[in-house]
Amino acid sequence: MTTVPRQLAIFAAVLAVLFSGGYAAGRLIDADSPHQDEPAAEHGEASASEHGETADATVAGDDAPQAVRGLASAENGLRLTVPGVKLERGRPQDVRFQILAEDGSPVTDYDIEHTKRMHLILVRRDMVGFQHLHPRLDEAGVWSVKARFDEPGAYRLFADFSHEDSRYTLAGNLNVAGDPEQRPLPESEPLARSAGGYDVRIDADETPAGEHARLAFAIHRDGQAVQTEPYLGAGGHLVALREGDLAFLHVHPDETGVAFDATFPSAGRYRLFLQFKHEGRVETAAFTHEVR
Repeated sequence: MTTVPRQLAIFAAVLAVLFSGGYAAGRLIDADSPHQDEPAAEHGEASASEHGETADATVAGDDAPQAVRGLASAENGLRLTVPGVKLERGRPQDVRFQILAEDGSPVTDYDIEHTKRMHLILVRRDMVGFQHLHPRLDEAGVWSVKARFDEPGAYRLFADFSHEDSRYTLAGNLNVAGDPEQRPLPESEPLARSAGGYDVRIDADETPAGEHARLAFAIHRDGQAVQTEPYLGAGGHLVALREGDLAFLHVHPDETGVAFDATFPSAGRYRLFLQFKHEGRVETAAFTHEVR
């Protein structure tokens, strides 16, 4: 008969083997599936995790931070579809798109955000040719607007809207016929001039990634300070696009009209597009902004 101490020693040895085997198997499973539950990015778009998004862009006056958006064509059950047609340059033509629900039906009910149900941003991949338009929705759920592209190449389309009290920025691609001449991003300068001859100066402290940043603008024409008029319910609008992936940050001003609070998610260069209204005309001034 086996003694009690010998039985205990055998039992302990068996437990040790089982434990070490289970631990090794667990390590193998963990090593093979760290991202198993991460959704795949749509249509070749990079997912947010691939770009290291851990911070948000803050919207002045909102209770919660606004996440970086515009990296994919689908989000939370809604999907942007853009017809794959090649557009021509140098003349106005229709840009069309749809927002589809999970079952494939077109979305036709939108919340009003900043006096409009849809804000459409168009810009070439090198951030040339910025346009902010407001398309119309037909009975079939198709959005359309006239746009003119003076430069050929690949453009990014951002559909910025709210549906059932949730905000979305869904992105797609457009192609304009011709051989594009890609331009490097302009160097960071404190002064920019709009097409209408307005001089706009940016006043911004050093901007570390992930921390609050204050962006204030002073607008002059012919040496005289300009007081902006209400535009889409605000004194001004600012869109920031990150160099490379064109991650989209849409911030709005505080009560002064042309000062903005934002948190940039990563170090690098951003192109800032300030829009304001004066004497009934909407002007755009663009800046390159460095984030450490």
